[in-house]
Amino acid sequence: MRYVVGVTGASGLLYAERLLRFLSTTEHAVDLIVSTNARRVNKQECGMDFSSFGYPVYADDAADVPALSGSQRYEGGAIVPCSMATLGRIASGVAETAIARAADVFLKERRRLVLVVRESPYSLIHLRNMTQVTLAGAVVLPASPGFYTGPKTIEALVDTIVARVLDLLGIEHALCPPWTPPGE
Repeated sequence: MRYVVGVTGASGLLYAERLLRFLSTTEHAVDLIVSTNARRVNKQECGMDFSSFGYPVYADDAADVPALSGSQRYEGGAIVPCSMATLGRIASGVAETAIARAADVFLKERRRLVLVVRESPYSLIHLRNMTQVTLAGAVVLPASPGFYTGPKTIEALVDTIVARVLDLLGIEHALCPPWTPPGE
């Protein structure tokens, strides 16, 4: 299966790093699009080498990204993390960047699209943009980790969100167990 992962300049690049690290252990093909601001934030937050995962890495101003055409076949895509600026572009159909254009293509082609927003609190504009993309077919997944698994490390906490992304994309994993009601 083939997927797109977009990485924007919102804080929370640990989510992208963990997702890419997991995907690199699978047989899935991934096209990675990284914004200029993501590269800046990466220097502050985790210093990952985007090319180390073995996937093609495209700049956000690239015109040669296969995902920019609806004729290319992809199972789904995720923008992790998704900045509010990127969310706004997607919600309004302003596909001026490769990440926004890929999202636009996924929505028009009715493909799975997960947007991991990392901002708080939300303004009314953010909420309206989330509603707009949800109505268009995307899934908005706030980077609000779950504590029901009893995470003991930051990575385990990050895994609660990455596991949800993988679930929504239909990718099998064993990153963290699903919630079970007490007593079961």
